[in-house]
This record gives sequence, structure tokens and C-alpha cells, in this order.
Amino acid sequence: MRGAAVGLVAACAFTALPARASTDVVPAALLGAVLDRVTVLDLQQGMDARVFTSEQVTRAYLRRIDTLNPRLNAVLGVNPDAVELARQSDARRREHRSRGPLEGIPVLIKGNTDTADRQPTTAGSTALSEAKPAKDAFLVSRLREAGAVILGKANLSIWSNFRGSDALAGWSATGGQTRNPYVLDRSPCGSSSGSAAAAAANLAAITIGTDTDGSIVCPAAMTSTVGVKPSLGLVSRTGVVPITSRHDSPGPITRSVTDAAVTLWALHGTDPADPDSAAAAGALPADYTRVLRTDALRGKRIGVWRKGHQGIDPDADRVFDASVAKLRDLGATVVEGADLPDFQEVVVPHLLPAVLTEFKHDLDAYLAKTPGSHPKNLTGLIEYNRRHADVELATFGQDLFEMADKTDGDITDPEYRSHREAATTAGRQGIDDVLAAHRLDAIVTPTELPAPPVDYQGGDPVRDSFAGTSRHTSAAGYPHLSVPAGFSREGLPLGLSFLGTRFSDAKLLSFAYAYEQATHARKAPRYLPTAK
Repeated sequence: MRGAAVGLVAACAFTALPARASTDVVPAALLGAVLDRVTVLDLQQGMDARVFTSEQVTRAYLRRIDTLNPRLNAVLGVNPDAVELARQSDARRREHRSRGPLEGIPVLIKGNTDTADRQPTTAGSTALSEAKPAKDAFLVSRLREAGAVILGKANLSIWSNFRGSDALAGWSATGGQTRNPYVLDRSPCGSSSGSAAAAAANLAAITIGTDTDGSIVCPAAMTSTVGVKPSLGLVSRTGVVPITSRHDSPGPITRSVTDAAVTLWALHGTDPADPDSAAAAGALPADYTRVLRTDALRGKRIGVWRKGHQGIDPDADRVFDASVAKLRDLGATVVEGADLPDFQEVVVPHLLPAVLTEFKHDLDAYLAKTPGSHPKNLTGLIEYNRRHADVELATFGQDLFEMADKTDGDITDPEYRSHREAATTAGRQGIDDVLAAHRLDAIVTPTELPAPPVDYQGGDPVRDSFAGTSRHTSAAGYPHLSVPAGFSREGLPLGLSFLGTRFSDAKLLSFAYAYEQATHARKAPRYLPTAK
């Protein structure tokens, strides 16, 4: 990390800002390849040394957004107050009153996350264009308390991929189709597609996504970024447009495990409005640097989950086999046969009915309390979409909305509670039983296959087999982390997933850091128009 900071300092045209330096001038190094390789810690060192300012860093990212976003559609909009927020951060730094580990660091947040400023929170739908959230989401307040500059909002799959079963990943009515920075005609996956694409393309130092069932880890794998789906409640969901409070987990998407760790620690905190966050108090060690250990895998028992994920794609097999070999090289005891049970038999009879009921309950509550001119419940949203079908339903339908609206949304109903208990128990037992049977510290598996064409509409039985990669951890409320592992022969990124039990987030991050530092698998995107 120190070496990267030195490289950034050396690449700048000056070693310290003169007393009246123009802060609207962006140092050349902040526009080039050097910026892609630095971590948040490196940027902090540069700002502390007055090599550059938060305003200059913020302007550099805004310039990258201006240049690259027309091709990527990764950013819904930039914060009109971003530069002023950066100036305020610079003033705090000069007066030695920095607020936290993200002081002056530009952050993009997913477009389903409330901000009490001039940025709309639309969840990708024009239905919420006039919504006026009364206050920041709890996670946004945590970012601000840590000193972050809220740079803007990232595109996403409309309604976080829970509107139609034939959804087009990465498409929203307000942002269009998000493109994969590595190969522009390939999918970025969803629903945190814009956050992942923006992180990969270096449109912000950090991005924030939300995950209900693979919505962080799948985009991270397909964009060669680090994606962390935390344990349920570790990061508050208050102020995030919901799917279900029993799954939804906001988390970081970054270019390095270091940045993911810094960000997760900043986001973590007890929120009185989110009861699940109380149980997560103390789940992380006080100092995030404790997880940044290159020897973290030495002596650990790592299970290998291959069933359902092997023999489908030769590149995915090749990269995963190399990853497992690297874990051995790093001192881990690799345990084959740590396959999780098939989860499909739980989905239709239990998981789907539970989530449909929760969606209606949670979304109706969010809409009812959000000020502004917009539909106030799910029934109103369905009617709005029908009236504006040329915009809202231009690419796929809303059968999931309609199915959810047919439920009563009653989460006290015994039948619903039975479905939820069955789904959550199956998810937790599926992981915990395998961990216990093999005395494992974690389980690894390929996160996803190489990205399919961007017009992929769902229903592919080959790719559907990978849904179980995230489904156990989602239903269980357990952590799931994807780290860059390599590339297909076509130049498409592939990720390695680390899975664990409840509140093993720090342990998984330490394993991912050791793996990342040994492999340096990530490469910057080349924005190829099509696969080689």
C-alpha cells in the first residue's frame, strides 16, 4: 500500500500544494492508470501530504464519469454538491479535524438509497422521480460521518431485479442499460450493476451496492471487482428501497479488498430503526487492519464446492482449479466435497412465497412514509407502470410485482411465518452442516460463469444452476464475498466466492485479502466493443 502511495505522489507534477494552488486543476496522475491502482489509504496519504486535495480527486472522478459514462450508463447522476462537499473536507483536513477513514473520498451509492439532498432516489423507475426522502439512509449518514464525499448515484436493475421474472440485468427506466466495462456487449449482471461497473471503470474510489440474492457478488464477479454481501444487519437497511428485510444487505463494491474492508467498517453501526443491526453489534473487530494479513489462509481448512458449478464452462473450471491450487500454496488445507445441498426444492414451496409477502409489506411501508408525489403502494406502482408501459415496461414485464400484490403482505400470518422459517433454516443448515462436518473455516466456489450477452433475458438452465451460489447465504443472512480470480479466453472476468457462517465477515475478508495479494488477478478494463 505504501508503495502505491509513493507511486502516486511521484507521478504528480508537484510534491506539495503551494499556499494558493488552484484546486480546480487535476494532477495528471489522477487522470491516468496510477489512480486505478491506488487504495483509499493511498489517497488519504496523498491528501494528508498535500500532494492533492479532495476537490482535485473529486474533479478527477467527475471527469472520468463525463468521459466514460456515455458508454457505460453506470451512473444515474452526479451529486451537484459534490465539489462543495470536497472543499469542505479539504477545510477540515487543513484544520486537523478529519471525521474518519473516508475523509474526502468520493463514493457512488446505488440508486435505491435515500439521500436528503438534491439527488433523486428512483430505484431506476420514473415512478419515484418526484419522491423526496426526508433524510439520508442510515448507511449514507455513516459514510458522511466517516468523511466521504457522496459523488452521485449508480445505475441498477430497475427495482433491484424484483419486478419481472424475465428481467434484463442492469437495465433501468431512468438509466438505460448498464454496460460491462470489460466487454461492452456483455452483461454486468444485476442488480448492483452500475455500482460494479463504476468501480471497475474507476468512476469513484468506492461504490455501494445492495444484495438480496447475488446482487452484489454476481456484478462483482463479472466486472473483476471485490463485492461484499455482509451478514444480515451488519449494515443497516433503513432508507434503502426494499425487497425484503430478511435478505437485503448493503455492502461495498471496490477494486481491492483493502478498500472493501475500510468501507465495511465505516458502514457498520447499530441503527435503532433496523432491529437486525443490534445483533450485529461487535461482529467486526475494532481495527479493520487486522484482516489485512497475507498469511491469513495458513493452517485454515477451506472447503471446495464444485457440484453444480463444474463442467459447465471450461474457462470457469480452469480459473477455479487454479484458485484452489493457490489456496494450497498459501498454506490452507483444501477439503474437496464440501458441496452445499440443492436449494431449488425450497425455492418454490417456501422461499418465493415468503419473499413475495415480505416485498409487499416492506415496499408498501417504504412508499407510504416517503414524502413526494409518487405511488404510495405496490398496487399504485403496478397501475403506474401500465400507464407508462412504453417507458417502464419497454424491455420486460412485472409479473413479480403482480404476484406480490396478490399476497396480503401480512408478516404475522402463520402460513407466511412457516414459509420463512423453512427457507431460513434450509439456508443456514445447508452452510453450517457442511462447515461442521468438515471442520471448515470457509467454503469456496466459483461466483459465476463468464458474462453472457447483454440482451440475455433469463431462463437459461445452465446459468440458473449458479443461483445456488448466493441463495444459501441470502436465505441464511450469512456473508458472501467475491474476489477477482481471473479471466476467460474472451477477456471476461471470473470471481472466486468465499462463504461462511453468520458474522464471519472479518474472517472471509482476511482470506480474500491473502488470496488477492498472492494472485493480483484483477486487471483494468479495456472497454472492448465485443468479445475476442
